[in-house]
Amino acid sequence: MNYLRTAMLLAGLTALFMGVGYLIGGASGAMIALVIAAATNLFTYWNSDRMVLSMYGAHEVDRASAPELVGLVAELAGRAGLPMPRVFLMDEPQPNAFATGRNPENAAVAVTTGLMNQLSREELAGVIAHELAHIKNHDTLLMTVTATIAGAISMLAQFGMFFGGNRDNNNGLGIVGSILMMILAPLGAMLVQMAISRTREYAADNLGARIAGQPMWLASALVKIEGAAHQVPNLEAERNPATAHMFIINPLSGHGVDNLFATHPSTQNRIAALQQLAAELGAQAPSVGANENYPPRSPWGRSSPSRGPWG
Repeated sequence: MNYLRTAMLLAGLTALFMGVGYLIGGASGAMIALVIAAATNLFTYWNSDRMVLSMYGAHEVDRASAPELVGLVAELAGRAGLPMPRVFLMDEPQPNAFATGRNPENAAVAVTTGLMNQLSREELAGVIAHELAHIKNHDTLLMTVTATIAGAISMLAQFGMFFGGNRDNNNGLGIVGSILMMILAPLGAMLVQMAISRTREYAADNLGARIAGQPMWLASALVKIEGAAHQVPNLEAERNPATAHMFIINPLSGHGVDNLFATHPSTQNRIAALQQLAAELGAQAPSVGANENYPPRSPWGRSSPSRGPWG
């Protein structure tokens, strides 16, 4: 059902894009829109991972520089049946993580230093398994495509404001139609993009929990990351809000419910789904509340109020 819903939403986003092109220039405008979409998607297909990793100042690590982290990623990738992704570390105090790459063979997992310092090894495993699930489900490419199409729709709508508003024939939009298109088309694209993002997060939670073998590891990690996201600003994410949907928890702000404008599902809803999965798998499902305070721990499981062994 998640895949069907995602396909329907992506089809709707594509139809909206073509529709904007048609309103601006008729059939030829729709074809031009299609060409633009193909060109931008081709560019992002090959360059999106490098662009976003560079944006966040992520540097690649290996077994020599971060043996525990890389070893954990390798272990989980093996459990998931995935090729070993490249591993990156971001010098960012807010605990968070994302995955990127056009396919499993060219994927990368990036985590922040804040995540390394504040999570236990089990919680970190839950987060990394979630990101590997995105890679296995090809979500990294899907979210790049949806973000690109949504951006192109906004660009076309802005163009239509000038092009359509100056046309006097019956095929033209007119000034009122152009204004409405400029407002409604990007809004519709944003809503569809966010709906796709929320759908894929639930799917990655489920598969990631199965990869890690314990759903409550991820649930506990989500609580910590959610709490820190409200207290520790991610300045680079604030400057680039279009990338917020990539992270495991919205780095900009939290949402109490799954409203139309949320890039991520409610953390409480995600935890409830993980608790249900834990019960189905026969695992112990302790109560985990979104407001519960956990002592900061290093990936080794020791108390670590300031900094963990990851550096």
